[in-house]
Amino acid sequence: MEPLAQAADAAHYDLSVLTLFLQADWVVKAVMIGLAFASVWCWAVIFNRAAVFAQTQRAIRRFEKSFASNPSFGVLEEQFATHRHGLAPIFAAGIAEWRQSMNEKAWATDGIRSRVSLVVELALTEESAALQRRLSVLATVGSAAPFIGLFGTVWGIMNAFTAIAASEDTSLAVVAPGIAEALFATALGLLAAIPAVIAYNKLSSDAARLTAQMESFADRYMALVSRKLDAGEVV
Repeated sequence: MEPLAQAADAAHYDLSVLTLFLQADWVVKAVMIGLAFASVWCWAVIFNRAAVFAQTQRAIRRFEKSFASNPSFGVLEEQFATHRHGLAPIFAAGIAEWRQSMNEKAWATDGIRSRVSLVVELALTEESAALQRRLSVLATVGSAAPFIGLFGTVWGIMNAFTAIAASEDTSLAVVAPGIAEALFATALGLLAAIPAVIAYNKLSSDAARLTAQMESFADRYMALVSRKLDAGEVV
């Protein structure tokens, strides 16, 4: 067949996205569906983490502002009793341990200081882990999706060559659909992987920055607790 005739045959063949999916081999279809689901999942994680990080940053700013202007632990505890993000849980954990030590008459200053420091560190670890939650999804999709798409591409090309051999026809009308289906799987893999990698790097950096802010507060908080203990104050 002449080149112009081959091009005309290929042009008349429907290469729309829906057609490529419907006419693909079941293995390639499974790859396409999996990659599409992974892409949607990644975007859901991205929007969720972005919202959580913004909420946490606002909570940190509000608490730090109150903490800097009002040194009374009792007032701060009452003001932020219902807050579950940022610095409030860390502060509440330290106050709870201090109060429990006093209630149980464990009055040794060094003992209270070490126990409060321990629970503050544990609360900080929990808050940091909460920030990192679901980011592993982005890392996994970002690293695995291109290879999954490549597997679909290889499988589709194998089917295309099989069709060529069966039909004994190398015209574009025979080759183009199978090759297009195969390359579409690769495109879906990249479509899932690229946003996942970019978002993972950005969100990981944001999580590290928020964790650093909480660590800085924990140090200042423990310094103030130590000073109050040495001064004989109670909560």
